[in-house]
Parts: sequence; C-alpha cells; structure tokens
Amino acid sequence: MDVEQKYSVNHYLVSALLNYVDNKDIAIPEIQRPFVWDAAKVRDLIDSLYQGYPIGYIVTWQNPDVKLKDGTTSSGKKILIDGQQRVTALTAAILGHTVKNTDYEDVRIKIAFNPIERRFEVSNPAIQKDVTWIADISPFLSGKQKQSAIRKAYCALNPDMDDDEFDEILEGLKAIKNKEVGVIQLSGNLDIDSVTEIFIRINSQGVPLSQADFVMSKIAANESYGGNLMRKCIDHFSHLAVKPEFYGKLKENDIEFVNSEYFNAVSWLRNENDDIYDPTYVDILRVAFTYKFSRGKMSDLVSLLSGRNFETRGFEQSIEENTYKELKSGVMDFINETNFKRFIMIVRSAGFCHTKLIRSQNVLNFGYILYLKLRALKYAPEKIEKYVRRWIVMAFLTGRYSSSPESQFDYDIKQTDLRPFEDFLKDVEDARLSDAFWDVELLQRLDTSVASSPVFNVFLASQCKMNVRGFLSTDITVKDLIEQRGDVHHIFPRQYLKDNGFSRGQYNQVANYTYVQSEINIKIGKKAPSDYLGYVANLQCNGGDCKYGGITDSYILKNNMEENCIPVSTPTMSLDDYSDFLIERRKLIAKRLKEYYFSL
Repeated sequence: MDVEQKYSVNHYLVSALLNYVDNKDIAIPEIQRPFVWDAAKVRDLIDSLYQGYPIGYIVTWQNPDVKLKDGTTSSGKKILIDGQQRVTALTAAILGHTVKNTDYEDVRIKIAFNPIERRFEVSNPAIQKDVTWIADISPFLSGKQKQSAIRKAYCALNPDMDDDEFDEILEGLKAIKNKEVGVIQLSGNLDIDSVTEIFIRINSQGVPLSQADFVMSKIAANESYGGNLMRKCIDHFSHLAVKPEFYGKLKENDIEFVNSEYFNAVSWLRNENDDIYDPTYVDILRVAFTYKFSRGKMSDLVSLLSGRNFETRGFEQSIEENTYKELKSGVMDFINETNFKRFIMIVRSAGFCHTKLIRSQNVLNFGYILYLKLRALKYAPEKIEKYVRRWIVMAFLTGRYSSSPESQFDYDIKQTDLRPFEDFLKDVEDARLSDAFWDVELLQRLDTSVASSPVFNVFLASQCKMNVRGFLSTDITVKDLIEQRGDVHHIFPRQYLKDNGFSRGQYNQVANYTYVQSEINIKIGKKAPSDYLGYVANLQCNGGDCKYGGITDSYILKNNMEENCIPVSTPTMSLDDYSDFLIERRKLIAKRLKEYYFSL
C-alpha cells in the first residue's frame, strides 16, 4: 500500500525566503510576540551562514485551499510553524527590520562585521567608533547602500586595506543571501493530529508544539477576519493578568492594538491584582472555543479556522468566516470585566482564597466555560453560582480533568446542550459522589504524604469558607493564615515522630497537617499531643498559664478541635496512638468535605 507523502522538502536561497516573508507569501505569526533570542544568538546565526554551516530546517504548513462564496477557490497561505525566531533574526540582521522586545517596543538589532578579522559582533558604541568595523551589515545586504560607496568610505579610513581585497571580502559577506535554507512544507490537506506528529518527529529538539500554538499561528496570520488583532488581544490579556504594570508600555508601544476595540476591553486589568485565575493564552483559547462551539478538542478549532466542513470534509470560506466571528465573540466574553470578576467571586465564595489551594488550571477553565455557558443559556444568577461552585469542587475532589482533559471537556460541554444542567449535575453526583466515594475512596486519597493533595486543599477551602479558626487560635482564622502565607504544621510534631523512628512518608501524612500560628507551633516544639494538648485541656483551661495559644475554656477548645477535624481524644494521645489518630482524622475530614459540598 502506498503511503501518501505528507510533506515536501525544498531549499530556498536566504534572499528568496526573505522575499517570500516580505511579500507575506509566508506568514510569521510569532512576529507579534516579543523576540526571545538575544542579539548574540542573531550574530551566531549570521556567522553560521557566512561560514557555510547549516542553520536547520524551517517548517511551513500550507493552509488548505478554501472554497469561496462565489464558487471559486482561494489558495491557502503558508504559515511558518517552526523557525520563527531564525527567520525573524534574518529579517532583523539582513533587512534591518525591527523586532519587539519584552516591553513590546520596536528595537533594532545591528550586527557588525570586521572585514580584516572576518568576524561578526553585536554592534555597540565602541564598535561604532572603531573604523575597522562596518557597524551595521543590513544597509549593504538589503541593497540600500552600494558596495562602491562602502568600499570608498572604508578604505579611506583604513588605507592599508586594498580595494580589490575589500571587494572580495564584501562579495563573501553578500554571499550570505545566496546560502540555502531547508524548508519542510507540510501538506495543506493534513489534519492537525498528523501535523503535530510530523512536527514532533522532525523537530531537532524534540519539543512538541501544542495545538494551541497552531491555533495562535493560524489566527495571527489571518488579516481578512481580524485574526491578527484577536491574537494580540489573547496575548496581551494573559500578560496583563500577571503583570498589570505592562499596561503603560502596551499603551505606548502597540498603537495598532490601542486603536482597536480590544484595548478598552482589556484595560481594566491595569488595576487588577487578583491572581486566583491568571489564564495563559492556551486557557483563553480553550475556554472561548469550548464555550462557543460546544467542542472540547483544540484540533477541531484548527480545522474550523481553515473552514473545514466536517460533513463534506471540504473547506469553505463561509465556515472560516463564521469561526473567526464566533471565536472573537467567545474571547470578548472571556475578557469581559464583569464576567471575569463574577467568576472569580464564585471561586472565592467556595473558600478558594489563595492560589496555593488550586492545583488544576483545567478545573478553573471548565468552571469558567460553565459560567459563560449557563449565562448564555439564561440561567438565573443564583443557580449559576451554585452549579459552578459545586462543579469546581466536585472536579477538584474527583480529579475529573487530571487525565485526557480535552475528551472530558468535550463530553461535559455537550451534555450541557443535551439536557438541563441540573439533571446532568445530579447524574454526575450520583455516579461519582456516592456513599462509597465519601466513606471509602476519599479516605484512601487522604492516605498520602503529598502536601499539595487536591483533596486536602479542598478541605482547607472548606475551612476558609466556614471561617474556621486556626488550631488553638481564639481569633486568627485558617483563611488569615493561608492569605498571610502561613505554613501547615504537624499535630503530632514532625521532630517528635522523626526522633522515634518514623519515616518522612509517615510523619508527613496530610491527615497530620493543620494550620496553626507560628508562635504557637514554636512553643509546641517536639512535644507529644498528650503533653501540649493535655496541658491546654487540663491546666490552661482550668486557670493555668497560657502556654499554647489563648484558649482558656474547655468548650471553646472542644469546638476548635472539632472545627479543625481533630479527634477529641487527641489530648491523651502519644506515639502508640498515631496510626489510630490518622485513621480517625481522615474520617472526620471526609465527613466535613461531604457536609461542605452539599452546603454549596
């Protein structure tokens, strides 16, 4: 059986490749993002070409031919999917194009050449004053400066240089443009999974390019339906969410974006410092796409952006146009200040007061998808809040998106279209949150020494929601301690167990963790619970000195222990009771989690 050739390999002269880029026959989507190479790497690339060394293949993907509304066919543009930094470096050094730095400022990278030493260097003030150097090779290589003019000027300043020899040297420099670059062109009729597989196989560093990167490449290369500006919006939002101070540089340096409708839509982030949900460009794409198209697989978005008709398997301009329109609508809903802040409010209202309690970005992503979807379906605000809260907590507890998240997203979003969400939620609860889950599975998942355990983090969130006070605290809450970057401590002190032969996996059990004020923890030291808790119960609560916190009432102590799910018999416990303590506390935590979930 003949296997279809999936790509072709061509060799282009550097001059021809740059000409294609200049004429936009090859689109460089990453040009919108900061140039990540430092200038020395640009110098090394030019030196490799000069010396005749290979600089690696670049990879393009031919967009499929699209059927236009009038029945004719439009040939797809080539998109550069690997080699953006190399091609950008060539346009900077040879053509004199500017690149964007991390502040999105347009800057020049000037590469200097020393004809005497046949050496390249990054141009700097010292080189610019040194007459033995050509301070910038781009005017010559781009054709803006004639060879005769350069020879005349250089030889006048360097009388020992022979004119003919200098011309020969310049011819060698000019030959850079005639060096060949390998181009692997992937067929336009390949599906995204095949493209991804080929990319991984031919990428010399073995670095996979995510399907979100393909999406960003496609939309950045699209000007017909505003994809290039949408791409900027996605990039800038994710950047501003982490660094609000970037707003000033953005306003100053990206005039095209400032003049677009997107700028006002993201400007609210300049005063936003909440970091509970800082979405990456991948998150924004995933949420906007899944919410708007009721599909969870990013490969479907790549196909739709090409105009794919899933029934006929052809490509149509009307589908491409509608995809950009709907994706833009989804992005605008995502970045909307009211939507975003209300979603964050729902997350916080479930007790997730700090990023350390959130270990799955995908849970938040689907939570936001669900919020936007239910809002679009005109659910009452109070029902949206309840359903989103429960779904997020359920997903954290069960690890719903920990494996094959795209497939799970796809299934879950389709269910919201097929029936009322409350029915779907009830079915999920019956299947995943049965008595067996609360009584058996949860206990097993609490039997761990992994401090970032999602189940334990949900327990901490439940304490925050219920305003539980820290262990042995009269006023300071667990929420206060988490927000002030406090640490979890051991109820059976770590050193106490360690000194008695317990291993790290034994003394670091999450069921042995609780939040306690540092000053109380220091006083506890490595004492057994029967020593420090026994003192609080028998002496401190009966008029004795306050050694461990400020609790002086037996009822308050009992209530504090119950709030923190600590067995009431702990004040009598010592080494031999540790295993029983862990078993009992896991049961108390599981019971609390069940109460918490159904109270949401």
